[in-house]
Amino acid sequence: MYEGLPGHKRGLLFFVAVCVVFMQAGLWAGRRETRNNFPDNSLVKTSSLLALVKSDSQPSIKEHPIPKLMAEAENSFRERLARQSKTLSEAVAEYKRRYGRNPPRGFDRWWQFAKDNNVLMVDEYDAVVEDLSPFWDVDSAELRERASAAGHLPAIDLVRVKGGKATAENIRDGPRSEVSARARGFKQMIEKFQDQLPDIDFPINAMAEGRILVPWEYRKYPNLTDIQLSDLLSGVFTPDWRGEGNVWEAFRRTCEPHSSARRLFSSFRASSTSTNRTSQLTTRNHEFVFARQTHGNYSFCHNPWAHYNQGHFFSDWRTIPMLFPIFSPAKASGYQDIRIPSHYYYAQTRRYTYGWDPVNLELKPVDHMETPWEDKSDLIFWRGASTGGGSSPPGFAAQYQRHRFVRMASDESSTNRTIVFADPPSSTNFISAQVPIRDLNEEIMDVAFVKVVDSFNYPGGVGALMRDHRFDDGGVNLGDHWKHKYLVDMDGMGYSGRFFSFLESDSAVMKATVYKEFFEGWIQPWLHYIPLSASYQEIFNIHAFFSGATPSTLKAANSTALSLPPSKRHPIDGDRRLRRIARAGKQWKRTMGRRVDMEAYIYRLILEYARLCSDDREAMSFTL
Repeated sequence: MYEGLPGHKRGLLFFVAVCVVFMQAGLWAGRRETRNNFPDNSLVKTSSLLALVKSDSQPSIKEHPIPKLMAEAENSFRERLARQSKTLSEAVAEYKRRYGRNPPRGFDRWWQFAKDNNVLMVDEYDAVVEDLSPFWDVDSAELRERASAAGHLPAIDLVRVKGGKATAENIRDGPRSEVSARARGFKQMIEKFQDQLPDIDFPINAMAEGRILVPWEYRKYPNLTDIQLSDLLSGVFTPDWRGEGNVWEAFRRTCEPHSSARRLFSSFRASSTSTNRTSQLTTRNHEFVFARQTHGNYSFCHNPWAHYNQGHFFSDWRTIPMLFPIFSPAKASGYQDIRIPSHYYYAQTRRYTYGWDPVNLELKPVDHMETPWEDKSDLIFWRGASTGGGSSPPGFAAQYQRHRFVRMASDESSTNRTIVFADPPSSTNFISAQVPIRDLNEEIMDVAFVKVVDSFNYPGGVGALMRDHRFDDGGVNLGDHWKHKYLVDMDGMGYSGRFFSFLESDSAVMKATVYKEFFEGWIQPWLHYIPLSASYQEIFNIHAFFSGATPSTLKAANSTALSLPPSKRHPIDGDRRLRRIARAGKQWKRTMGRRVDMEAYIYRLILEYARLCSDDREAMSFTL
């Protein structure tokens, strides 16, 4: 096609053609990034339903996916609970079947503790084995050295057991320095079992964020590690990034070489923030797609564009690129921290404990501000500070999880949302309507920030932050949440410390998180709480299923239900189902989320860890 052209022109045309190809590839990648803002293989496959919902003819939908999700969740949990071991010999056999080795020494005492305290989940400790698995490849003497040395790292305290007695110490900052609440909480959790432990150190993460991100190369080939323990402890390792990298760059290195995150030419693009900010309020990919679980196992390695929307990738605190046995309350996918129960869950405080009487300093079975179900509002309620991430690199705060949610819930635009609802109410005939988001937010959302945090990190400063989001100057107490049927629980700088208190209330919890916690194998989404995707797009249709169509939705569909009194527009079955989730969550908290259940988890964990730290690991095993 270039015949007859001078050589230099042919070369120029070839260069232009190559540029066009790369531009097209770049545009395609950009379209892909926007379209797959929150891809998730845990979402319910409802493509056929979506096709019906989006059609102009508005045909009816005979089966809503939420009842099926609830039924599957209940059956799965019942089966899991029923198959728990009934005797010590059964527990030992199940342990060997799952993990291919004998349990740790002291397993019989742990079993007796579990039985004496009516611990129901006696086999579900996969999280313990998963977290400790990497340390089987570390020599026991080396592991003990790393545990002791970890106390010299920033924001790491040591809980040290010597002679059967535990103490909490801040080694790095000196003997008179304050010890973190997390270390004090861990020390309290192990007090019943400390006399059964050898002399041992437990490094406790004082921060909410995960800390251990070991590059894939160093996990696969430990001898390649160019990081020396002495370097980390000599001051070369600073507590914050100081512009020298960031969490996402550290996280990318944990991914396999063939993953999308490792193949990125640049991990931060100038246009990404603005593009995602605008698309957040208009994307409609997941309005009628429901998550089976939260994002705890989400792969950011294969979906790197999604990292812009999670604040933990922008933490100020430097992660640790070496395998230390750091005990943390939660961790996101890719981290190698060892999970322990949160001190917020274990302690009893006014801010985090349901039923706590701060005057008489006692725990009551019913919180004094609890509201009867019939008197609770149908509003979706959330209050919190404008936190959610750090400032490394700066400029991405608009996409942190809390900011996105508040901005979506306070959107006053005319952007339509597709709402599916039963018409007539309480029937199995579901239709759809296009409803302006401003009307939906006014009718069902009560979401706001109550405290300005890190406004300097928000593009445009505090003025833009206040302009883009709803703020409630009145503040809120924990008990104020019980006035509402729907409570949203989401990550802040780290995991949410209010989850257990929300569960114990008589309200239904809607939870969105990227973190995995110790109770992961003990709790069941869609039975004990409602999982939300990271986009939150389905929240309007969740509300429509349980509480019925709003007046603006009925008006948009020209529904005959508009002639009914407001009390007759709510689906009776939907409200019963929502209350069932609220009651199941409360029952779970009072039977499997107790302080003694957390102690059982910690007891099992420290027995496993003590075996790993022993010079003769085989001798530290238990056999019948």
